[in-house]
Amino acid sequence: MNIIGDKNSIFNQFIAEIRDKNIQKDRLRFRKNMERAGEIFAYEISKKLDYKSQNIVTQLGEIEVPLITEQPILATILRAGLPLHQGLLNFFDKADNSFISAYRKHEKKGESFSIKMEYISSPKVDDRIIILSDPMLATGASMVTVIKAINQIGNPRHIHIVALIASREGIAYVRKSLKNDKITFWIGAIDDELTATSYIVPGLGDAGDLAFGSKQD
Repeated sequence: MNIIGDKNSIFNQFIAEIRDKNIQKDRLRFRKNMERAGEIFAYEISKKLDYKSQNIVTQLGEIEVPLITEQPILATILRAGLPLHQGLLNFFDKADNSFISAYRKHEKKGESFSIKMEYISSPKVDDRIIILSDPMLATGASMVTVIKAINQIGNPRHIHIVALIASREGIAYVRKSLKNDKITFWIGAIDDELTATSYIVPGLGDAGDLAFGSKQD
């Protein structure tokens, strides 16, 4: 478990603006702040990857530089995850990419919902490192559904879960549902409360709507 916002850094400025209901009115800035947060996540995750020294030839000589031995697969849950994914991609610019369509399907009456998956567009995941991003980890149901679907198409070596805001309940649900040591959490901030409709409080609202506009129910 890695909580980036627990340490003082410029990351907290981006999280603060992402949460701020007045700054949220500027969709471009909202998306850009999510992208910049994704870049910081990428930098922090990069410290945990494997490296090997390679000889680099400059115009004046040669030098050994430690470089990543393998690029990860960057996966995201559409649509809200796209700006965060772009930030990760800005740093892991040679990475393979995976896109997953999953969303809450609400019942006509009441507050219950199920997670509906439509497709996964992905390279082979066997023995690969996956960085799976979604801005909000609320109940954890979407994340568990997606990871189970990934495991059905292959056997990744490790999955790094990236979320800007997570609830304690959601993290606990993911841990309980996916009992293995192949998952690492990278969280911007953890909030304590979920509403009856499973939104994180204080959270930030609907990340997809704030980034791209409201959708038809």
